[in-house]
Amino acid sequence: MNKTHNILIVEDDLEIRDLLAGFLRAKGFGATACGSSEEAGPILAREGIDLVLLDVMLPGADGFELCRSLRSSGGPRIIMLTALSEPVDKVVGLELGADDYVGKPFDLRELLARIRAVLRRPQLGDREPRAFEAEQILRFSGFAFHPQRRFLRSASGLRVPLTGAETDLLLVFCRNRRRILSREELINLSRGEGFAIAPRSVDLLVSRLRRKLSGDDPFADVIRTVRADGYAFQPEVSIE
Repeated sequence: MNKTHNILIVEDDLEIRDLLAGFLRAKGFGATACGSSEEAGPILAREGIDLVLLDVMLPGADGFELCRSLRSSGGPRIIMLTALSEPVDKVVGLELGADDYVGKPFDLRELLARIRAVLRRPQLGDREPRAFEAEQILRFSGFAFHPQRRFLRSASGLRVPLTGAETDLLLVFCRNRRRILSREELINLSRGEGFAIAPRSVDLLVSRLRRKLSGDDPFADVIRTVRADGYAFQPEVSIE
């Protein structure tokens, strides 16, 4: 990496907080630490933070709330740290816009690899042909999809907000229309190779996205389930 990346650790356990800060500084990162979402606010406002290591179980506003707040205004990359390990908890974090999710206890070497992978991950539009640059609008089935601003506009003009995970997933579907994508392919294409998430979590995320795309028609077959193989995005996609 060509620059020193600044990482904010939001963790209420002082021992873990100090351990992470010392470890990251030893690896060449800038590291700032605090114990709550309320303490994180001023730090994020005044410092150039590239990535947040965010505990879920925080006093006051929890990590999910802070993640939602950061994603509503763009914000830095986010890796959630938590003892919660159920797939639904991971889906909540990813749907709110987290870039990765690491369960406790974690291995420092694995965490370092995940941090580096998230920081290397291209921004939308960096890894695909010009036709799919994030500034452009993708249209399908009456929807106007704005990847960079993370929302859809329906045919009736209503805004349909998208989480970070939903945006990445929908962009993958638009780029691969009519192609049957396995769960593993959906993870690799939307979140990066090596991203750990259970197949059940992918199914839940696809289901939530499908509901947003079906609108008032519960029988709309925008995302087709191909038994034992994965999912296929059905509509024609045009680019503006």
